[in-house]
Amino acid sequence: MSDTEQATDWRSQADDGLVDAVEAAFPDRSVSGLAGTGPSWNDQNQTVHVEFADGETAFLKVASDGDGSRVTRECAVTDYVREHARVAVPDVLAADADCETPYLATAPLGDHSLRRQWSEAHEDDRARLAERVGRALAALHDHRFDAHGHVVGGGANGLEVDEGSWTDVLVDRIDWMHTIAPADRFGYYYGEVAAAVEANRDLLDGAPAALLHGDPAMPNCFPLAGGSVGFVDWELAHVGDPARELHRATSLVFADADGNAPAGVVDALHGGYRERAGDLPPGYGDREPVYDAVRYLGRVGFYEKWVDVVDDDPEALADRFEAEMDARLDAIR
Repeated sequence: MSDTEQATDWRSQADDGLVDAVEAAFPDRSVSGLAGTGPSWNDQNQTVHVEFADGETAFLKVASDGDGSRVTRECAVTDYVREHARVAVPDVLAADADCETPYLATAPLGDHSLRRQWSEAHEDDRARLAERVGRALAALHDHRFDAHGHVVGGGANGLEVDEGSWTDVLVDRIDWMHTIAPADRFGYYYGEVAAAVEANRDLLDGAPAALLHGDPAMPNCFPLAGGSVGFVDWELAHVGDPARELHRATSLVFADADGNAPAGVVDALHGGYRERAGDLPPGYGDREPVYDAVRYLGRVGFYEKWVDVVDDDPEALADRFEAEMDARLDAIR
């Protein structure tokens, strides 16, 4: 196939917004194809693997909803982490938060994400991978701020943070989670969890204020040479309680459909965190029940999607999700 035929082919497989973003991000490069990056349950973005005619590759994320604030945040935090934290981040190749279809292009961070390495790893190797994730999170959380809040800009010299109480920031996160979830059957739980979080304001607002990645899921974690782990996809980064992110990692990285992770893996994750930070985040055990309820919204809110990936009767799954969610709410009300 000629270069002209290849160019025509990839354009025929993409919508106009994605075509415009590819051409804006890589105006002087010949693109031979676009490939998917795996399943995503966030319809606000579309991410593709860009293949160039010279054999090199890049990743391109476009804001399908036209909201460039996430591109602004991701660029700011990526620059800040590269400058200040001992955590690897991808190189930003091009970005535009203000165009009609905001986009961010990044270079590959590593050969394979944790998802692939985990699937091929034996039990001992998985424990070592979990330790590495724990150390990386602790290195990130070492960067503390005067107050919690949403990152709205900045860069290598510092982050601009729209400050607020941790309770308010967490409720905002719950509201955002509701916007991306199908939640047809269990949407009412978002309001119930938000109310329960509000009721625990005295417990939450004294939490440390640390820089959080926001989405430490397997596809966003990249084990690298030398025993380190880097992170991609920083658009959900914020300043919050490091205990919540460490707790959240057990669900996003290591848990089953019910949100339960093997005890040995959790111990390894915590062990790696302690090795780097000296201990778990202050108050981890006290606030853990609150974060149990918040993280389970990722189950009940996406019930319709879990039905497609879990080998279980839909009504039995719904009953189990409902019982698990109610138990978590009862524990913090």
